[in-house]
Amino acid sequence: MAPIKLAIIGAGPSSFYVASRLLASLPPSSPYHSALRIHMYDRLWAPHGLVRYGVAPDHPEVKNCVHKFDAAATDPRLRFFGNVNVVASPPVVPLPQSTELPLSTLFSNYTHLLLSSGCSLPLLHPALPPSDHCVPALSLVHWYTRHPSVAHKPPPPLEKLEHISIIGQGNVSLDVARMLLTPPSTLEKYDIPEPVLDVLRRSAVKHVSIIGRRGPLEAAFTTKELREMMNLEDASMEPIDPSLLVVPEGAKLTRQQSRTMQLLQKGSRNKPGTTPKSWSLDFFRSPTGLAPPNSASSSLTRPYTLSLAHNTLSADKKAIPTGETSTLRTSMVVTSLGHQAEPSIPWYDPDLRHVRTVGGRVVDETGRTVKGVYASGWAAMGARGVLASTMIDAYAVADTILADSFPDQIRRENDALASAAGDGSLGELSEVLANKVDLEGIPEEVNKAMASGDVTDYRDWKMIDEEEIRRGEKLGKERERMDWEEARAFLEHARMS
Repeated sequence: MAPIKLAIIGAGPSSFYVASRLLASLPPSSPYHSALRIHMYDRLWAPHGLVRYGVAPDHPEVKNCVHKFDAAATDPRLRFFGNVNVVASPPVVPLPQSTELPLSTLFSNYTHLLLSSGCSLPLLHPALPPSDHCVPALSLVHWYTRHPSVAHKPPPPLEKLEHISIIGQGNVSLDVARMLLTPPSTLEKYDIPEPVLDVLRRSAVKHVSIIGRRGPLEAAFTTKELREMMNLEDASMEPIDPSLLVVPEGAKLTRQQSRTMQLLQKGSRNKPGTTPKSWSLDFFRSPTGLAPPNSASSSLTRPYTLSLAHNTLSADKKAIPTGETSTLRTSMVVTSLGHQAEPSIPWYDPDLRHVRTVGGRVVDETGRTVKGVYASGWAAMGARGVLASTMIDAYAVADTILADSFPDQIRRENDALASAAGDGSLGELSEVLANKVDLEGIPEEVNKAMASGDVTDYRDWKMIDEEEIRRGEKLGKERERMDWEEARAFLEHARMS
């Protein structure tokens, strides 16, 4: 009986959903129970990916899934190794504190591989190159979630900024806008680090423009996020041109579109002009450039000029320019246009901007299935979907792994997994993984890094988790996050005591 010794690259929600499904599908009563080992590697020292470093701090309910992840991690067949960056080529975003582990090392130590590292790079706008005055939304999200990649970078100079323009009308755009417009006294009970709150308390931001190339029916944000914006306590929405809120004759709206239009027609809880801060939804606008102020001064207090092309919709709902233009004076532009996987990830497809897969199985550039190699979550599908869809996809990939590995037994025991196996034909195969491995062994590089305290395991994480919560309780908040230096010092002290 050949075992499954699975290496998972990434420790976000999709990784844990796949792991928990595999573990639950091979319980002690299964003849394959002892034939499963899962080693989960993440380049960050803390697990849970976007749940820790992407979910808006004022949405704590979204993080409830970590209880399921904690339960999976109690199974001795699963091990987590944090601060290990698995690389096939030099990463786009290196992390100095992480141990680099060559992908080839995984090939020789594991029988199965799951790529589940998400989409970690922001998509940029061709007319808006990054600068001090134009930043991706991801940099702000990483700042207010204390992501290790921004540990030594300065915070955004909010005390010098009055007007911020966000390009893109998805949920991340509204998250960023909400963080900028919500009073710090309201935010301070949530999982927001004290240094972040200090910056927000000094913020001079008075208005946030949220700009989209199409209309309200095409906006990507959810009604839940829009409703939260409408109910901001210290901010109000500027009026929208009523003509934009008229539903085209004969249009059949989805439930979400209907609710969105109702909310927009009703407007914000606070009437325009009655609050110290404001925000707007600017539809049918596309940025074409960002010009500095005429003065030679480089002061951030001097507004830049954002040029905008006006759009209309084609028959197939694409934005097309009308020829009209306008400008907007703004202190900073934040681009929120989606994300892509790092090009250094194995089997990356530049056209898809993520890994090439068919039914969860990775395929190479010639179309051959790579035996024993799978991908799940955003690494496989691109940056779309919510946690519920991530879970469904992850479960399907786990079922495929089991069906490919134990087809005869799985067909007898579980009709759902038998369906995942299909006819058992994987087409032409490419092989990169080992056939025989030490089921309990871990790569030598990881062993050495663990001995020196450079790599974390799940027990380390739970001690840090409990300490962050304890520190937060003293401050009257959900938790107070540590950076890596603090976490490492805490772990060293805890191990000695």
